[in-house]
Amino acid sequence: MPTKLEKFAEFETFKNCFTLFFENLSQGFNLKGKWRTDYFKNDHPIILELGCGKGEYTIGLAQNNLNKNYIGVDIKGNRIWTGAKQAIENKLNNVGFMRTRIDFIDYCFDENEVDEIWITFPDPQPQSTRKRARLTHPLFLNRYKKLLKKDGTVHLKTDSTSFYEYTLEVIEENKLPLIWHTNNLYKNCPADRQELIAIKTYYEKMFTEKGEDIKYVCFKLN
Repeated sequence: MPTKLEKFAEFETFKNCFTLFFENLSQGFNLKGKWRTDYFKNDHPIILELGCGKGEYTIGLAQNNLNKNYIGVDIKGNRIWTGAKQAIENKLNNVGFMRTRIDFIDYCFDENEVDEIWITFPDPQPQSTRKRARLTHPLFLNRYKKLLKKDGTVHLKTDSTSFYEYTLEVIEENKLPLIWHTNNLYKNCPADRQELIAIKTYYEKMFTEKGEDIKYVCFKLN
């Protein structure tokens, strides 16, 4: 297994990976508004996974839906390396990865360029002083709104009851359209949505093995 430094070095050579920080994003990102034409070279929907970690969910969705484009976003390049290498080895041309802060996500995509957003097992930031760091805080939702299509959806999967309840409160307070939610996805998953439980991230496997209930929320921002 490569060391962390070896992963970082190889990560920088991957053509399906982009390292984006404010210094270069503030000057304009060449793929903003051109992901379909210049990178994926098709007109398929674009789906983001925010905080993708090793990219298990991004890869799983991409393998199951070859007619959609997937982009995993995380700040940890040595984590992304795993999913990016797997995508290359399996010749998944509908996958890309970005190493960047989610705070900068609206610099990376144009208005209406994204069809769906997945937030899978984010840090729940349980401290009251860390509310603004929660990925479903209104500050982040306003960033997502800039790039998400008007009928686009946001999906959240979490093991954290407090994060799940917090997200529902934000949805209610901001009068956002709530499509569906459950505090026990594995018990209540609809028959036509089995993909929701078919793909498991590292953390999801860990939580379910411990007997934790997985929570799910699907909503819109318009």
